[in-house]
Parts: sequence; structure tokens; C-alpha cells
Amino acid sequence: MFFRLLFESFARQRRRKILAGIAILLGIAAVTAMLALATTIGDQVHRELAVYGANILVTPNSDQLAVNIGGVNLKPASASDTLKESDLPKLKGIFWGNNITGISPELPLKVQAASPSSTAAQTPAAQIPAIGLWFRHTLTYGTSSFTTGAPALHPWWKLNGAWPQETPGNPPVDAPQQAVAGSALAARLNLRIGDSLTIDGRPAKITGIVSTGDATDGQLLLPLAFAQQLAGAPDAVRRVYVSAITKPEDAFARRDPDSLSPAQRDIWYCRPYANSIAYQIQEALPGSHAEQIRQVEQGAGQILSRIEGLMWLISLGALVAASFAVSAAMATAVLERRGEIGLMRSLGATRGRVALLFYSEAGLLALFAGALGFLLGSGLAAWLSHRIFSSAIGLNLVLLPIMLSLALLVALAGSTPSIRAALRLDPSNILRGDA
Repeated sequence: MFFRLLFESFARQRRRKILAGIAILLGIAAVTAMLALATTIGDQVHRELAVYGANILVTPNSDQLAVNIGGVNLKPASASDTLKESDLPKLKGIFWGNNITGISPELPLKVQAASPSSTAAQTPAAQIPAIGLWFRHTLTYGTSSFTTGAPALHPWWKLNGAWPQETPGNPPVDAPQQAVAGSALAARLNLRIGDSLTIDGRPAKITGIVSTGDATDGQLLLPLAFAQQLAGAPDAVRRVYVSAITKPEDAFARRDPDSLSPAQRDIWYCRPYANSIAYQIQEALPGSHAEQIRQVEQGAGQILSRIEGLMWLISLGALVAASFAVSAAMATAVLERRGEIGLMRSLGATRGRVALLFYSEAGLLALFAGALGFLLGSGLAAWLSHRIFSSAIGLNLVLLPIMLSLALLVALAGSTPSIRAALRLDPSNILRGDA
């Protein structure tokens, strides 16, 4: 009898059930879309903000010992003024190694350059600033590898021509090398693509002209291995820029890990804050100091905080609106079924039995509408991600039980006031038509 009454309620009140179901469906669809986007918004924003460069800078620890008195640099002499290029694969071995998406080591130096090419103006040898970089370098750690370099971490650089080809290992001394000239340097030395140079007596060819909008415009960009040979510093790098996917900074992220209890330190260490990733980089690279580049990191944190706040507000508004819609539909349904409620009570049905019938109706409706809302919301999230970030989001089945639980909560919360009002009705008054 119970299941027959349950079936008849859906058959006889299709319009009320459809209206309540649509309210739940739309509310769950909105929440699903917001949560699906929220699970990937950090990665998406990181990729969008990658145009602003790296968010972590690694330098030798000795740089922190610099002391200036009267404009004179009194930094103590140290053999650890550089980092080791061979240590850089260890960055992918830290706890948050998979969050590191780009690595760009640099080695600045001064070189003597002359242009013997017949297509360029003859100039005497001049001392010019140069910098050794990775351009398209494959970094291998264990069984995994990925390609990275300066162009990947500086996507705003505008190159006319091609980046130099890197020679694996230590290039032969007499082998011709390739280089890229900054736009300001190329204008000063009258260099063009295809021109030849001698760099500290070594032959090289200009493969491109790059415009960076900063001091790099006045430098000569060399493959890192070639720059290390010229500097007489094999395996040396002066600084390393790192791009990592991070969690927005909060008050806990700014805590000093050495001042935390062991339990709190483990929590801090296992969260992808820029500070905690920088701390792990210092552990992986001997003699290094890593710190976040705050302009980039704080900008990402502020954007994510505002977006997430807006998402939570939309989700809460959708759930509250759905709950009110369910409540209105259920109140109308109860009003129409007063006679049925009175008859059930007069025949001996307890209040709990009557409440169970109405809650079962709401629960079945919530599960069906919630499942449809999950599918609709997943499709909406995929469409929004494609339109906003030009990337796709797959179906996240982990969200399905969460959405079904929320649908049940909305349906039961919206139904409860009407059900409680129905249970307070006097059966005798209902049957006499007084209620």
C-alpha cells in the first residue's frame, strides 16, 4: 500500500513534482558547474598568469650575506656564489615536484664580441653583457622528463628568427655556436639574423633578434653550456626561475615553518603554498635560497580568492532558491492532499508513517533531479571552461555523490515546513471539511 500511494502521488501530481524537480535540477546544475570549475580554477589561472613569468626565484645562499656600507659591497668571498646545473633535476623530486611546470637557469657574464661578417658593419671587439640560458632543454628525473627553458617562462618575449640549438653535453671548443641578440644590442652593433660573430674568439652565428622589454634587450643570449665554457664555470648557474602551480597565500602560508609544532609543520609542508615549495627547493638544492616573487604570486592569490568567493555565493544562492521553490511546491501539494492525509490518520496511520511518505516522495524526486542536474552542470562547466580558458573539463564522477547529497538536503529542507504543518492538522476537522 505504501508504494502504491507513493506511485499515485507522482502520477496524480505530475505538475507539482515537475516544478519541484526543475528547481532542484537547476540548483544542482549551478553548484556542479561551480564546483567542477573550482577544482581546476587554480591550474587554469596559473596558466593564464604564466604570461607574467615565474613565481619563485632561486639564488645562491651567499647572496643573502651581502652587506653595503657607504655604497661599498662587503659581501664575503665564497666559492658558493653559483648553483649547480646538475642539481636542477632534483626539483622534480620534491614533494610538490609535479606542480613545477617550468625551470629557467641563468648565468650572466661579460664577453668580447666582434662581427667579421661582410653583411654587418665592421666593428672592433667590444665587451658586451651576455647571459646563458636554456632554450629548449629536456630535464629528466627518474623515468619522467619534460621540456622547459627561458622562452617557456617568458612568453611575452617576441622573437624574430629562431632560438639557438643546444648542443648536448659540453660543446667542442672549435664548434660554431649560435646566439640570439637582444633588440637594443642588435641595433647598437648593427646585427641582423644570419650574421656571424666571434665571442671571446669563438665563432658564433646570430639566429634571431629578441625583444623582451627589459634589460635583456641589451644582452647576447647564449646556450647555457656555451656560456659556462666562456665563463670557465662548468655546471654553474647564477640564478634559477621556477614556475609552479600554487595555492593562494593565506595567514598560515606566511608562518615560519621552524616556529610551528610538528603536526602544523607537516600540514604547512604538504600544502602547495609558494613558500612551502620554495622551502622544499632549498632542501633539494644545496647552498640555495628560494623565495616567491610576490607580485606574481599575490596577484594570482587575489584573483583566485575573488573568483572562489563569487563561486560560493552563486552556489549558495542556487541552493537557497531551489529550497524555497521546493517548499512552495510541497506546500501546494500538501494543501491539495489534506483529505488524503486526514483519511490516512483516521485509518490509523501514525504521524511518522505520513511523514515517511512525503519524505520518500521528496527523496526520490531529489535523487532523479539531482542526477540530471549533475549531468547538466558538468556540461555547463565544460562549456564555460572552453569559452573562458580554451580548455576542456572531463566528467568528474567524484562530485556525483556530493551533488546527490545536496539534492536530498535541499528537498528535505524545503519539504519539512510543509510536512510539519500537515502533521499538525486534526483528522476529524479535515474530514468534516473545517480545515
